[in-house]
Amino acid sequence: QVQLGESGGGLVQAGGSLRLSCAASGGTLSNYAMGWFRQAPRKEREFLAAITWSGTRTWYEDSVKGRFTISRGRDKAKNTVYLQTTSLKPEDTAVYYCAATKWYGRRQWNDYDYWGQGTQVTVSS
Repeated sequence: QVQLGESGGGLVQAGGSLRLSCAASGGTLSNYAMGWFRQAPRKEREFLAAITWSGTRTWYEDSVKGRFTISRGRDKAKNTVYLQTTSLKPEDTAVYYCAATKWYGRRQWNDYDYWGQGTQVTVSS
């Protein structure tokens, strides 16, 4: 059973940056696309970005386009996915999740098969 684990969250001031990581264990994510989502209190889980297995194609939600960058490790490190966040705003405060799916370009959370436990990102004003 594949397990995903996020890291890199924390408290940052507005305008700052964080690099989130997501590593898979217990199996391989061969040919799986990966995505990042977030969920703020009392809000629905929101799609942020996705990347193909090869890492050659990416998708972004409009609200984070130009500020967040999704990437994937190469070769043997392809089971690790990153989300570089920049120019963070207080409204970016949420729990950030990574997830895996067999389908490319999916933005709906229920299209994803595996989920991590999440990492908290808090942006102070």
